[in-house]
Amino acid sequence: MFHDRATIHVRGGSGGDGAVSFRREAHVPKGGPDGGDGGQGGEVVVVCDASKRDLAEFHRGGHLEAKRGGHGEGAQRHGANADVLEVRIPPGTVAEDEGRGVRWDLVEPGQRAVVAKGGSGGRGNKSFASSTRQTPRLAERGLPGEEGRLTLSLRLLADAGLVGLPNAGKSSLLGRMTAARPKVADYPFTTLEPVLGAIEADERQLVVADIPGLIEGASAGAGLGHEFLAHVERCRLLVHVLDVGPVDGSDPTANHATVEAELAQHGQGLETLPRLLCLSKADLLAPEQVAEQVTIWKERLGAAVIDVLATSAATGAGVDGLRGALVRNVPAQAEPDVHHAAAEVEATHRVFRPGADDAVEVVRAPSGVYRVKSRRVERLFARHDLDNDESLRYLEDRLRSMGVIHALEAAGFAAGDDVEIAGTVFELDPGAPLR
Repeated sequence: MFHDRATIHVRGGSGGDGAVSFRREAHVPKGGPDGGDGGQGGEVVVVCDASKRDLAEFHRGGHLEAKRGGHGEGAQRHGANADVLEVRIPPGTVAEDEGRGVRWDLVEPGQRAVVAKGGSGGRGNKSFASSTRQTPRLAERGLPGEEGRLTLSLRLLADAGLVGLPNAGKSSLLGRMTAARPKVADYPFTTLEPVLGAIEADERQLVVADIPGLIEGASAGAGLGHEFLAHVERCRLLVHVLDVGPVDGSDPTANHATVEAELAQHGQGLETLPRLLCLSKADLLAPEQVAEQVTIWKERLGAAVIDVLATSAATGAGVDGLRGALVRNVPAQAEPDVHHAAAEVEATHRVFRPGADDAVEVVRAPSGVYRVKSRRVERLFARHDLDNDESLRYLEDRLRSMGVIHALEAAGFAAGDDVEIAGTVFELDPGAPLR
């Protein structure tokens, strides 16, 4: 089975905890604090790998979590940074996290994108030593890593795509033009997944994709075609394969209009891609009828298509002409920049809110509790042990310096009222220890 969609959960590793330690050696008085810092949590990175064909290994989903950073130790030994967790995906994959509003598009082998950053490590007690705090008995915890639900969508990297109604002859045509061997049968929807073939000519190699048949309503989810319309988006030229004399008695003009309408309704610029019209199964008509149909379709479509050609996969007639038309009309692609390909891919659709982390909002709940909303303050609380009296004193000093106490007082707070930060409710009396 060809798997072109998958959903995975990714999580960066948590940072390591800082250590509380004091130097104790014989004949060394006043050794002082020497707790080391925690290490950085591991990142989750998607890597574009040319050896991957599809997303089969992720089709059942999965939870991918990087390792956490090492904890700090005494003697100022810092915890080790965790290794990067690499997730290898095929070229042409789009990774998107709607919850965080970010999207990465990886098309060149070697491209990388950090999809979940690791949490930062906590500081050991050595970092808290000062002239007024010479024996700090507090250290920071490591922060958790980023977490997200990642949707992976593979869009084939093909130069040209064969589109048309089911049983129009696309698979037979691809088999004649290339070494691909798609399944061919005398019933519709034989092709259940895209098939790629390569054309070698004039020191060029073109990749041609056979896109499973479209039907009316495909862009809205009908039939099989809607599953594969996205694969057409990366093509630089489309070959509309049209059965010139359908045995089911349908009207070729209506069939042509149906496919073009679905391409236009899908959007993504498919309606603007250059076109070749291929009248297939020409062996079923007399030569003069085929020539007449080519003339009629050229007059009907005019400049909307580059050319109109008649082919027969059964006899091979016109196949060389179509192959040549593809080579002539698919524009040459610039050589990939190796340095750019190996670089990290920047996320798109990211929303930046400068100063959002520093903002402090105080809301009084109906119960009388004052809720403090601030990402910066919540991270501060996540780093400290609220059962440690020294940590509580440090937190109160930080709340004052960050303007939280002032914001509480402006909202009507009085000493001894309950305050909620990061889900923890406590009684706050500025000047007295937190409890």
